[in-house]
Amino acid sequence: MQEELPFWKRKTLEEMTREEWESLCDGCARCCLYKLQDEDTDEVYYTNVVCHLLDTHRCRCTAYENRSTLMPTCLVLTPEMVRQLNWMPKTCAYRLIAEGKDLEWWHPLVSGDPDTVHQAGISVRYRTQAEKDVDMENLEEYVVDWLG
Repeated sequence: MQEELPFWKRKTLEEMTREEWESLCDGCARCCLYKLQDEDTDEVYYTNVVCHLLDTHRCRCTAYENRSTLMPTCLVLTPEMVRQLNWMPKTCAYRLIAEGKDLEWWHPLVSGDPDTVHQAGISVRYRTQAEKDVDMENLEEYVVDWLG
């Protein structure tokens, strides 16, 4: 019975293979958005500005294996980090699993279709601007509220 459950329901983040871990990414690219954090309240604000490595149509990094070298602020997530980072999107599969929740219907592992994340309006597809096209000194001008 236990083996009939999908891996994300029967394994902890630490128990997952690299392939399972990577498949948890739903392809929303919300983690690629630039974020601002209020120093007084620690509240996190998302902008519609994305890293220059993001393919904004596919919502995938164009240099995934070298992303943290090419973009030093890009983090290579670990289970421990997922539990500590308060800016992880509430819809993120890593966060959901860490919180003991299930994946959403639109997650490709549930739906069987990598496009459902886009169809459900969860991804950043067609909603962003590249960092080279904005005034990075005034990121607060690009704060968005469409993340829900």
